[in-house]
Amino acid sequence: MAALGWDTGRVFSVGPTIRTAENPHSRSKTEEKFRDFLREFRLNQEFIYRDQLRQNFLVGRHFVEVNLAHLAAYDDELANQLRDRPGEYLPLFESAAKTLVVQHQLTHESIEQLVDTQVMLLSNANPVPLRELDAAMVSKLVRLSGIVISASSATSKATVLHAMCKSCRHTVQLPVGSGFSQVQLPRTCSAPRQPEDGSSDCGLDPYVVSTERSQFVDQQTVKLQEVMGSVPIGELPRHCLMTADRELVNKISPGTSVTVTGICSIFQAGGKKNAGSSLRTPYIRITGMQLDLDKTGQFGRAFSPEEEEAMLKLSRTPDLYDIFSRSIAPGIWGGMDMKKAITCLLFGGSRKVLPDGMKLRGDVNVLLLGDPGTAKSQLLKFVEKVSPIGVYTSGKGSSAAGLTASVVRDPASREFYLEGGAMVLADGGVVCIDEFDKMREEDRVAIHEAMEQQTISIAKAGITTILNSRTSVLAAANPVFGRYNDMKTPAENIEFQSTILSRFDLIFIVRDVHNAQQDSQIAYHVLANHMNTSDVIHRAASGAVNAVTGELDMAQMRSYITFCKTRCAPRLSERAASKLSSHFVSVRAAVARQKQQTGATTSVIPITIRQLEAITRISESLAKMRLSTVATEADVEEAIRLFNKSTMEAVKTSAQSKETQVEVEACRSFICNRYAVGTRVREEAMREEVTRRFSSKAFDQTLAVLIQKETFAYRNRRLMLQRVGK
Repeated sequence: MAALGWDTGRVFSVGPTIRTAENPHSRSKTEEKFRDFLREFRLNQEFIYRDQLRQNFLVGRHFVEVNLAHLAAYDDELANQLRDRPGEYLPLFESAAKTLVVQHQLTHESIEQLVDTQVMLLSNANPVPLRELDAAMVSKLVRLSGIVISASSATSKATVLHAMCKSCRHTVQLPVGSGFSQVQLPRTCSAPRQPEDGSSDCGLDPYVVSTERSQFVDQQTVKLQEVMGSVPIGELPRHCLMTADRELVNKISPGTSVTVTGICSIFQAGGKKNAGSSLRTPYIRITGMQLDLDKTGQFGRAFSPEEEEAMLKLSRTPDLYDIFSRSIAPGIWGGMDMKKAITCLLFGGSRKVLPDGMKLRGDVNVLLLGDPGTAKSQLLKFVEKVSPIGVYTSGKGSSAAGLTASVVRDPASREFYLEGGAMVLADGGVVCIDEFDKMREEDRVAIHEAMEQQTISIAKAGITTILNSRTSVLAAANPVFGRYNDMKTPAENIEFQSTILSRFDLIFIVRDVHNAQQDSQIAYHVLANHMNTSDVIHRAASGAVNAVTGELDMAQMRSYITFCKTRCAPRLSERAASKLSSHFVSVRAAVARQKQQTGATTSVIPITIRQLEAITRISESLAKMRLSTVATEADVEEAIRLFNKSTMEAVKTSAQSKETQVEVEACRSFICNRYAVGTRVREEAMREEVTRRFSSKAFDQTLAVLIQKETFAYRNRRLMLQRVGK
């Protein structure tokens, strides 16, 4: 059994069997096996690794990617030894690749002058969860999946240090291990001395590093966080440090979902030296990586033939749109238009890249603005769970850096590195922002670029880069006064600027309207949820109450969303595009006429070319839902209907607000002057008197405001009204 060499900083392990790579003869024999594998392995009558080495070397790339499944098929024992002791066998593998380059006369340089050839290991094994990494896996080859949350800039890591004595000019070469391993210079000079030469001692710490003679490679530090779906409820997501060197540097950026194959190693952290010499911090030395996100921002997943057949069968369901919408948060009564908009948000439109390089987003953004108690937060929570990639955050506890990205300083190396925020981690999915109105204005402005261009530009501390944030935004907010105040204009109720409102494809103003029949249905539905039974629903006075459970479960919905987003990218048909174009022109003309009639200078919710693109994206999402490559006129009609039910209703309210406010204010003054404090009057008598001068709608709005402000109160079973305040 070999001793544990913790202090050298290299990777060691203890095995019960005799090691085959300890003596020179076995090392050369193992290297020859690796060389034979690279030279002789064939797949479909092609020497894939020999050809790969030649092609990479001719373009100046010194690496070869090896699939461990191929090595196991060629020599199973050799593959098992590489998995168990990669720190010993991987250098032999790279030496074999370097020798093979020289043997095939790809270069005229000698093997000593040739740049090392890096061997990248790829595996098809099941990834190990970050939470299951333990001491038994140290020095073993592991496979991990997660999201990159930070990446440092590339640094130079010494592989061989050339040190020279300041007194006698004696030189030594010190090999340095990979990863975070360090090397310590000798405290005394090791030059051979004769007793008769009369030379004096060189003293303590005589060696200095000769940089020009040392050897260096590129190295980068990356932080990997476990996938949000695998985090237990109530716990924080865990992360792990990783190092990438040579050809693996600068291959991934924050927000990228990646699967890495690497060596589980340990190092002594700088701030933990006093904790004891036996304590070490784990990290992963990356030997190969596979990106889970392609250039279109979609996430890949392998579906079995049975699963694909089930997805195709589901896509052919005639009323799939209604079934899917009813399955969105079935515990919440009503709000079908909002649920249909959220369904379109989950599927999204088609991302396009124009010939000039301009990119048009395909993700749909939705804003829910309304009274408290209308289940906006519950909708956001459900979307976070049903989306394949979902991040939930609250506006009050979120800053601009937390939503986009931040530049932080590493306490150990004192270097700056990038750390992705919520919108970067949700790349390819949905980010749910609750309490959107509680955010500071400067923080809200920071996501303008992320919502439209779907990129985040960083220029801080010498780091200038652009991160991807290809995500849909589902935001929930309350009006300025807590509840929607009918005495105020929509511009006063909605404090958001038009710059942020124009980036939302659909804007729903959710009102808590007092209606006896609707309140009864909601009450029955809520009681059914609390009792966990459908008996209460069947006793409802109206048969319009929804079921407590949806027709599709969350796992089935999540799988179908993933399948559609990876297999389909619809486009508008010519007839649908013509219909949409004429509708947009008519909408702009109608908004202009409303401005002239009401005398308003501008609408709080603008209708721009972004709204035309919004209807296009919604039409594409409806086509994608049924796996159709073409969005038809029916899809455009449904998209227009959703747009009219959400954004256009808010615009119409804004256009009529000026004259309505004047009439309501005059009605309020008349009622307060007519009835003194303490006066009692029947509601019907008050209505008959007031409606002689004002409209019935103005009276209803005024009475609701007066009761809300406790100026009047109901008495005698809501038959009488009493003036109780000013």
